[in-house]
Amino acid sequence: MSTPTTATTPKPRKTHIAETLLSRAHSPDTASDLFTDRIKQKPLYLRPTSPTPADNRNRRRHHRLRKKEYFLRKQKPRALSAREKRASGIFDLPAEECKYAVFKGLHELWVGYMQEILDLKEEGSGGARRDAGAVTPLSHGSKLASADFHGAEVQVVRSRSQGRVGMKGIVVRDTKFTFVVVMEGDVVKSIPKEQTIFRFTVPLPESQSQSGSAESDTQKNEPSAEKKELTFELHGSQFLNRPVDRANKKFKWRNVEYL
Repeated sequence: MSTPTTATTPKPRKTHIAETLLSRAHSPDTASDLFTDRIKQKPLYLRPTSPTPADNRNRRRHHRLRKKEYFLRKQKPRALSAREKRASGIFDLPAEECKYAVFKGLHELWVGYMQEILDLKEEGSGGARRDAGAVTPLSHGSKLASADFHGAEVQVVRSRSQGRVGMKGIVVRDTKFTFVVVMEGDVVKSIPKEQTIFRFTVPLPESQSQSGSAESDTQKNEPSAEKKELTFELHGSQFLNRPVDRANKKFKWRNVEYL
């Protein structure tokens, strides 16, 4: 016995809202074409083809940074400013290294340097050393004005501040406005140049005649002659410049204000 079959009715197709609206405005063929091209087969972009203004700004920024980094690699590093140098502490003198005995050797080197500056020793014709002529302001004034005083042993002889008079030490730093000296007892003092007069000496080199007389005095058990030296006074108010600027500075005569 066969069972009766029932015919299944297909479910009605759900109409897209856009197709309904297009059918109201256009003919059936036009509405079908527009719906197929514009809506049904429209590609779905997961990413916008044109970047936003914010993306353009970021791209320009990265390009500018890459370009700057490239040129910085080709250039020399920027020199430190005076404020950055002071903040880094490169000008600070360690207290444990400021020993008077250490800078005593620097003073001996400075004495030989000044003897060459003042032409106290000159090479002779046969390679021997001979003593030069007298030291005068006209012949050696420009050399003294441009000399380096690192290692000089200076003493304050006159100053507007009475507390500075008598200070004596070896110059460890020569700045534009001050002399930094280390005194006996390993005391470091910064002495202003303005309104201060410094005194320093340069011993004369011993000639062969003096050495011969000294040997004869020793044989006769007599005291040898005292070592001669040249004494100079440096007016700090006329010396307000750095050693690097002083090297190429021309010597000029000026009136001196006595303290």
